Amino acid sequence: MADDRHRPDAGVTGPELVDARDLAGEPDGFQRLWTPHRMAYIGGENKPVDAAAGPGCPFCRIPTQDDEQGLVVARGQRAYVVMNLYPYNPGHVLVCPYRHVPDYTDLTDDELAEVGSLTQTAMRVLRAVMSPSGFNLGMNQGDVAGAGIAAHLHQHVVPRWDGDSNFLPVVGRSRALPELLADTRARLAAAWPQPSTTGR
Repeated sequence: MADDRHRPDAGVTGPELVDARDLAGEPDGFQRLWTPHRMAYIGGENKPVDAAAGPGCPFCRIPTQDDEQGLVVARGQRAYVVMNLYPYNPGHVLVCPYRHVPDYTDLTDDELAEVGSLTQTAMRVLRAVMSPSGFNLGMNQGDVAGAGIAAHLHQHVVPRWDGDSNFLPVVGRSRALPELLADTRARLAAAWPQPSTTGR
């Protein structure tokens, strides 16, 4: 008989517990990586109920919070950088204009310049802190293009490493993330260059 000390429910009693050895199937020897945060996203957690600007939109709400609570890495005059709450890879950040606009063509020239500048800085900081091999940059424009929050424009900056694609996304629809978002945010924020006090 197997040593019960190594069972996940060892020492716990209650009617809600079921011994997995009594269920159908054969033990396969695999460890299980549980990623319940992905189900929250799939279930619509934190998605706005409509396209309106304001506290119902997470990208409008986040700048009103302090940096740690909102997972904000850096703030500019017209846009900011925030950790993606449901990242594709470690270090996945979003560059968002403060103004609630849905389309890239809605950005003013100044907003466009700052979104681009913050994207460049995010890449430099991620290279310095996490040493990725490359990046995916992109915007999903509209629901049909896969935008999770189509009403408020956001640019994805996703660090990539050689061999970072494995069986998990394909088979398990899961990502292995080795660091808490708050810890990654703190590392990136600490490495973010401070604005010059001497002007440009």
